[in-house]
Amino acid sequence: MKTVAVIVQDGAEPFGLGSLVEVWGEPYHPDDGNPVFDFRVCTPRPGRVRGRAGYDLHVEHGLDATVDADLVCLSPRHEFLDFDPAVLDAARDAYARGAIIYAHCSATFMLAEAGLLDGRECTTHWRYGDRLARMYPEVIVRPDVLYVQDGTILTGAGSAAGIDASLHLMRQKFGARVAVTTARRIVVPPHRDGGQAQFVRTPMHSTEVETLAPVLDWMTAHLDEPLSVDRLAAHAHMSPRTFARRFRDETGTTPLQWLTNQRVALTEELLENSSLSVEQIASRVGFGQAATLRHHFTAARGTTPLQYRRSFACVDAS
Repeated sequence: MKTVAVIVQDGAEPFGLGSLVEVWGEPYHPDDGNPVFDFRVCTPRPGRVRGRAGYDLHVEHGLDATVDADLVCLSPRHEFLDFDPAVLDAARDAYARGAIIYAHCSATFMLAEAGLLDGRECTTHWRYGDRLARMYPEVIVRPDVLYVQDGTILTGAGSAAGIDASLHLMRQKFGARVAVTTARRIVVPPHRDGGQAQFVRTPMHSTEVETLAPVLDWMTAHLDEPLSVDRLAAHAHMSPRTFARRFRDETGTTPLQWLTNQRVALTEELLENSSLSVEQIASRVGFGQAATLRHHFTAARGTTPLQYRRSFACVDAS
């Protein structure tokens, strides 16, 4: 992946565009050596693009900037149901030639209107999930997650989830180290567990219980140990039932799934930066057996540990 084109239109949402620029549009940083992309912002009619937040954009490139892009991003806009046929055609053409298509937030509606989401899973901002499902019954809407990848099409939920989706794609294409150093530069977590549901629940009273952050830190430091809900609850000084409920409320997922995600992430790091065998890594990250590691890693990343190491290893693991 070398060329990234972002399509903006009148009513452009600045944060949505900014989240894409932060990940894909940054110049070379000598301290991390991450890849630099031929990054283009384009629009159907080059020139002044009306903004959404009191200022406009000047965009020099037309949609021809998408014809050779490896990644074509659709940036959200306020008038997201006002479809431009030229943008829909650009999305269809990019998909037909095998480019990755990423629609952020309400831009998912453009992909649905273009017919590219029929029979596919996708997401959008939680405010618009029901509307998307009603307007396009052939589309499988998952309104409770931060992003969804279905083949070469990636869709993200609102605002900051644009960074989550981009980091997911960065990790998939360039490995965990690149994704982590990109996240560090932006000053965000390299991976957030859970989904949109955790952000739209009614806030709890602050008197109920303090944050689980210290427990999460302790869990991360003890991934190589057996960590049952009973043990975690005891460490948090709660009953297992209360702990499980509080954990889901705060993280949006279960303790077991959170641990699995952290162990997979640590596996990526060790595959890239160590010469440990898969068996040794399985013990180090808490999966115990190599077969268990392979099962969870393949389910989460869509590739085997050895294939991942061949693609992204920074050290000689022979």
